Amino acid sequence: MNLPLRTDSAWHPLVDGFPPSWASGWGQDRFGVFVEFTLQGIQQRLRWIPPGRFLMGSPEDEPGRFDAEGPQRKVTIGQGFWLFDTPCTQALWQVVMKQNSSRFQTRNRPVEQVSFEDVQAFLSCINQACPGLDLTLPSEAQWEYACRAGTMTALYSGAITILGVRNAPALDPIAWYGGNSGVDPSELPNGADSSIWVEKQDPHDRAGTHPVAMKNPNLWGLYDMLGNVFEWCADAWHDSYEGAPVDGRVWENDGPTAVRVFRGGSWSTQARLVRAAFRGEGGLAYRGDNLGFRCARVQS
Repeated sequence: MNLPLRTDSAWHPLVDGFPPSWASGWGQDRFGVFVEFTLQGIQQRLRWIPPGRFLMGSPEDEPGRFDAEGPQRKVTIGQGFWLFDTPCTQALWQVVMKQNSSRFQTRNRPVEQVSFEDVQAFLSCINQACPGLDLTLPSEAQWEYACRAGTMTALYSGAITILGVRNAPALDPIAWYGGNSGVDPSELPNGADSSIWVEKQDPHDRAGTHPVAMKNPNLWGLYDMLGNVFEWCADAWHDSYEGAPVDGRVWENDGPTAVRVFRGGSWSTQARLVRAAFRGEGGLAYRGDNLGFRCARVQS
């Protein structure tokens, strides 16, 4: 099946009630439209993701593919939305939640070791602190649509060739993953022991997260959509896309206690997990030092 992505730019977010009351900055650049908010001196940018349609999932011949990534299906994102241009940083998490349980603690690194339940508490707190901001987690379809940014390949930068378990050179310009995530012990003394990891792109003995926005963004100006940390989505986990909604909405299962989806790969993972179509799952209370999130805001 071959479905070129289509976006609908008939409605432009810089018209009709823009900027919103919570915005501290806004504008347009080569990636498109952005808006920013500032909370206790911490600034966060959101990128405009236009409505459109795309082919969700991976073809059966994609290197590294898992069965849960299919069957591919046409999905229409009927309403544009805003999305953080980076994963949520420890700096923003700390001003909202007044604590930071991340393993690799630096203000400009992504927050990690946060559960789905923790993220729900964060969303409640930040939306109370910034009336009208109305942040949520993206649906799984919204996340993949934004990650692909108009592309149909395994990566938003092109195809992937996997040379070894943690060796896929095409990832290097865009993602921190198990093959290139080495850290200097003087910079990150509690870095994970990576000496026994096999088939790495680059030699390293310690690894961990890296500051956000250090790798190349996708065509919509989103950084770290692949690698650095996995990102929670709002959807319940399903073993395949059989019966999935085709309008981009959140797909529930057994109610609010269902296992949830995360996407995007991380600093510690094998190359095959760092693809636009990869899907992972975790319980509501699950925390990992490679798992964070980014926020969305649906445009009314």
